[in-house]
Amino acid sequence: MLSRNYIVVFFLLSSFSPLARATFNLSFPTPHPNPDEVVQDVQRKVNASISRRQTLQISEKDESACLTGNPIDDCWKCDPDWPNNRQRLADCAIGFGQYALGGKGGEYYIVTDSSDDDAVTPKPGTLRYAVIQPEPLWIVFPSNMLIKLKQELIFNSYKTLDGRGANVHIVGGGCITLQYISNVIIHNIHIHHCVQSGEANVRSSTTHYGWRTESDGDGISIFGSKDIWIDHCSLSHCKDGLIDAVMGSTGITISNNFFSHHNEVMLLGHNDGYKPDSGMQVTIAFNHFGEKLVQRMPRCRRGYIHVVNNDFTQWEMYAIGGSGNPTINSQGNRYTAPSNRNAKEVTKRVETAEGDWKDWNWRSEDDILVNGAFFVASGEGVEVKYEKAYSVEPKSAVLIDQLTMHSGVLGVGGRDNNLGKWSSGANGGGTGFGSGNDDDDDYSDEMSGSNMPLSPSFSNPALFSLFIAMASFLLLYIIPLSSML
Repeated sequence: MLSRNYIVVFFLLSSFSPLARATFNLSFPTPHPNPDEVVQDVQRKVNASISRRQTLQISEKDESACLTGNPIDDCWKCDPDWPNNRQRLADCAIGFGQYALGGKGGEYYIVTDSSDDDAVTPKPGTLRYAVIQPEPLWIVFPSNMLIKLKQELIFNSYKTLDGRGANVHIVGGGCITLQYISNVIIHNIHIHHCVQSGEANVRSSTTHYGWRTESDGDGISIFGSKDIWIDHCSLSHCKDGLIDAVMGSTGITISNNFFSHHNEVMLLGHNDGYKPDSGMQVTIAFNHFGEKLVQRMPRCRRGYIHVVNNDFTQWEMYAIGGSGNPTINSQGNRYTAPSNRNAKEVTKRVETAEGDWKDWNWRSEDDILVNGAFFVASGEGVEVKYEKAYSVEPKSAVLIDQLTMHSGVLGVGGRDNNLGKWSSGANGGGTGFGSGNDDDDDYSDEMSGSNMPLSPSFSNPALFSLFIAMASFLLLYIIPLSSML
């Protein structure tokens, strides 16, 4: 009976803490049993798409005009009726996130209201109302829209955010949080100027809302989640990371995105000692890591990270970093080093001695190294790869351009519109962000804070702390005493 009491109280306590729930979650997302098989499948799809494009260039020039060799885009963009077949997109993912269904098979939800006035009781028609629903939804936007979040936008499972055909910007508090969920697709959205928020109640489903402590200010935060696909988004100017995936998240593909104007771009892994992140598997493909990026493209802890066919443009510190012995498989990327002679290295082992990292499996295959860039590989049978005199073959360079030429948001509001800054105004109006100064890394608009009513249940952090103290006293003193009587 004593052991049962301990277990009940222990899990009662852990149920209130996100960190504890992740640590003692008995159903962690399951990684793919053979990650190299997924890597080979990505390469097969790229090669097939490129071959098809080259064949059609010779035989059917009109049809080949829409083909890029990018297997994701070629999967849906060549359908002239794609606006009426939007859910075809869910069949086009590659890599570890290829099983992300999003809202496939669900109803279409049209966002008609760009406001975000109430994080607990969102209005029908708003984006927040859509993402908390329990059923699969394919969420679309009928017009240009600027959505200023007051608090984190917490998703439920089986949702697709489809911004194709509109210029959609998400900014403000949070921004996007994917926590203990699965099957989410985020496509063709500008996400930028995300700031810290919290110390307020936020609804995460139709049946639950709760107190949120201060958020980090990530563009997209993936926490204990699986089967996630982020495609053709433009991300910049956030308080913390542009995309962070932690706490046992896996089955993730990050593809065709445009990253710019940021310091710590992408973090994969909670900390070096968090062993559930060993199952993290992430594909990073066809992205353009653009101007004014400093580091973490990505920064990896544990797990298996496949970095394939991306274009890295002049980082300031390093491109790919890691600690905690992650596997990093870099294939067919173009790394263009900055002019700073002290920042030519693509890789960085963070706060780790060479004797500790020399056996880590970091490999580079068919990467293009430009302007003195060099990749320090490690593990059995590898060598340091430096730029060679004629290593940048024209065919290879053209291939990278071809695969990443449409990275970021497509069509209206594409990456040529001042790097994702809003200029046309919400819903086609004349107001919104001005051109601004791209050197401004902090967004100053007053978007955080809230006057929302608090839940009577643990709405006050002080009361919550008191509850924890009382429960701990019960666990440590009362139960052992009763067992002795």
